[in-house]
Amino acid sequence: MKKIAFFILMTQMAFANTPPRNFTKYLEAFDCDACGCSASGGGMGFSSMINGNFVGVRYFHQSYSSLDGIFNNSPWVDENFNTVQAWARIPVAKNLQVSALVPYHFHNRRLATGEQSIDGLGDITVLGLYTLYQTKNDSVPFRHVLQMGGGIKAPTGKYDSANNGSVNPSFQVGTGSWDYLLAAEYIITRNNLGLNAMVNYTFKTENSEKYHFGDQFNYAATLFYMAGGDKLTVVPQAGIAGELYAANKQYGEDLPDTKGDILFGKLGVEAGLGKFSVGVAGMLPISQNLTGGRVEANYRWSVNLNYSL
Repeated sequence: MKKIAFFILMTQMAFANTPPRNFTKYLEAFDCDACGCSASGGGMGFSSMINGNFVGVRYFHQSYSSLDGIFNNSPWVDENFNTVQAWARIPVAKNLQVSALVPYHFHNRRLATGEQSIDGLGDITVLGLYTLYQTKNDSVPFRHVLQMGGGIKAPTGKYDSANNGSVNPSFQVGTGSWDYLLAAEYIITRNNLGLNAMVNYTFKTENSEKYHFGDQFNYAATLFYMAGGDKLTVVPQAGIAGELYAANKQYGEDLPDTKGDILFGKLGVEAGLGKFSVGVAGMLPISQNLTGGRVEANYRWSVNLNYSL
């Protein structure tokens, strides 16, 4: 599986201490913590490849293994982070679109003391993006779109300090904090081939329990191809996605082994018929160092169903 992920990375580049254990429509579109509580999109993306403006529902699953204890011979436990997310992208003014993400999380893990499960509404995110530049002439060989904007994540999800134990501090449905986002996306296309590059940064704040999740930087580059005709459109895609996490803090002090980084290879496809579209995507880690090697990502996958506005 790691060879597959490495091949994805090499393919993407041609176009443009692991711990144990249709273009016009698309050109109008913008397009956690390491685990559950801020799983609102991140490397999975904030938009559809086919639908410029839409409402829909998305499910994504994340699999992790975490060290249950402070010693090297402590047992590893499997953790499953699941999210059902209502999402939408709506034009509100010329060159301005607003995206909204409303997640519901249900996570589980099996510890030595038994199985633990949590569920509930997550943190709601609202993000506005403004088109700074867009190619107007359809006859030019390359077309470009540049969008930038920002947003806010509200602490609508429950934060439980009791879950910040010796396993995974991100086993939460919410951060308990007001967080702020900056985002940018650049798209370049030629004929039916295109490349999407995006970055976003989340500034996190301290919650009422004096716990402060570290700031998060996400980046991704996705190569995609538009195939099909007026009725049916199929968009295969491949690329990379990375995430960097600053250290968590409590009472203003950095907590050890809470920062990290990870690089994924990803594959996906979307298909659209009429006003409806469906998409699936999968991600495998290429390299990672999360929480000092105490948490390891295994894989992620997602499926979405959208209705074009």
